Amino acid sequence: MKSPSSSPEAALRLFLEYLAVEKGLAQNTILSYSRDLKKFLAFLGRNKLTWAGVGEETVVRFVHGESRAGLSARSMARLISALRSFSRFLVLSGFLKKDPTAQLTSPSTWLSLPKFLTVREVEALLGATDEKSPQGLRDRAMLEVLYGAGLRVSELVSLKPEDVNLDEGFLICRGKGGKERIVPLGRAACGFVGRYLREVRPRSEAGPSPFLFLTRRGRGFTRQGFWKLLKQYSGKAGLAAMISPHVLRHSFATHLLERGADLRSVQLMLGHSQITTTQIYTHVSRERLRRVYDQFHPRA
Repeated sequence: MKSPSSSPEAALRLFLEYLAVEKGLAQNTILSYSRDLKKFLAFLGRNKLTWAGVGEETVVRFVHGESRAGLSARSMARLISALRSFSRFLVLSGFLKKDPTAQLTSPSTWLSLPKFLTVREVEALLGATDEKSPQGLRDRAMLEVLYGAGLRVSELVSLKPEDVNLDEGFLICRGKGGKERIVPLGRAACGFVGRYLREVRPRSEAGPSPFLFLTRRGRGFTRQGFWKLLKQYSGKAGLAAMISPHVLRHSFATHLLERGADLRSVQLMLGHSQITTTQIYTHVSRERLRRVYDQFHPRA
């Protein structure tokens, strides 16, 4: 058993190394865990608590404080997941005798339903691009692929020309942890990507780039750069809600399930390792059905 007075910061460093080396988690996930757990260590410091003083009440008090501070349901879920993983690591490493998070509610119960667009809103967003201009045609192709294949923004900006098979109508993308998956691509998306490849991409100003979608300087897009484009087009389309790339991914899944797609197929297209992650979209569909029923049934 290691001394309970051992540095919390040292324990956190060991845990983050464990996540990277042993678990092989993505860098973004590790950074998120680090930020969440540093909040917890700061909380311990403010309350002058050592490892020996960390019990279930301490953890619950911290979690409730973060909730009252306005942390979103999804961020709360990630925070609890980080705390549980860290606590199990501390027990296995001998920093703690007992896991103080053992009775914490599963993070899945904190998740809020994802935001998504209606089909009409998606059409308005796509129609906000000016496909007669080179930049507008490129942007239309990017939006069509993002929605048409349900990609994450990191997967979209990482696509290469050889990843897209326009004749057969599919693309290969690399998701979290470097996992590859094949996703169908509809006729509309294939048509706009084909036009972009013929009419726009060959005219890029810089030298050859490995990426499919290029900026006007001939470079690949960053996630932040595409986010700015999406924000501009959501404004042009008159969409009141803040639209993120992930909202289009949520819309992709929701629209498929509403039209009868089976959950397993949607899971494969989204690249979810657990079908329980995909199941949240069935809750979205049920909630919409409930609203329709309440609005139109005479005895609702």
